[in-house]
Amino acid sequence: MNRIAIGLVGVGKIARDQHVPALEESASFRLVATASLAGSVAGIEAYGSFEEMMEARPDIEAVTICTPPQGRYEIALAALKLGKHVMLEKPPAATVGEATTLAAAAEESGRSLFATWHSRESVAVDRACEWLAGKDILSARILWKEDIRQWHPGQEWILDAGGFGVFDPGINALSIITRLLDLPLHVSSAKLSIPINRDSPIHATIAMKSGSARVDAEMDFLHAGDPVWSIEVDTREGTLHLTDGGNCLQLPGENVVRNTNEEYARLYGRFADLVRSGKSDMDLHPLKLVSEISLIAERVPAPPFDF
Repeated sequence: MNRIAIGLVGVGKIARDQHVPALEESASFRLVATASLAGSVAGIEAYGSFEEMMEARPDIEAVTICTPPQGRYEIALAALKLGKHVMLEKPPAATVGEATTLAAAAEESGRSLFATWHSRESVAVDRACEWLAGKDILSARILWKEDIRQWHPGQEWILDAGGFGVFDPGINALSIITRLLDLPLHVSSAKLSIPINRDSPIHATIAMKSGSARVDAEMDFLHAGDPVWSIEVDTREGTLHLTDGGNCLQLPGENVVRNTNEEYARLYGRFADLVRSGKSDMDLHPLKLVSEISLIAERVPAPPFDF
């Protein structure tokens, strides 16, 4: 079967670290061009904008959009109108409204649209879901802490309005927990710490409910030392531990099982399946939770932050 010609829009850190290696190994896609002001990929045609790329390479059948979330909507909508399939790096858009409009545009165009949540793609998350199936959830805790300077060096946009701040990584935790729990999550309260010279939060504490189970979360962009990306779920049969962003699983009474990171390979496999079946996948639950948190949260000023 012929591989699908794909263009990559936005060649920043996540594209270089994850998307390009996954595409190089993909049996379903071949990367033929990039569009970015931030960088390029050796041996691949490079253009300064999405419009330039599409004019030069009308043979492109699909695009992956890895720009900051503030600009994804316009590019994705233009791609769909050109009849291209679209894969969106997380979060899929800056707002729920933008994402909903894109879903409608994909349906109208008959093209596939994929809102990706890469942290869900760990094999450990699959196994955690299997173990939790049918069990009573008593409570859960999320700790998602990292050093912004290490993991997002110089990325000023992330603390701008619409850049999500600490929710850029934190939404990964929300994507996992919304898959683990059968009942919907609702936000009870939240506190956001926002540097006085920035627009988006650098620290967040959140209390949520899933049925009768309480789910607490702390997200921190100023964490010193090794990152902490962990989720614990308490059941009557014991506590499940997911660590390393969802790649390590420990079930009650068992040893930790560490899985290889195949998240982006699995994402592109899923995207290929969607394209070939003419379907879309636009699960917006994690994005809706961030919107709900932002709506009801108490906001407190934090010291100024500079990279």
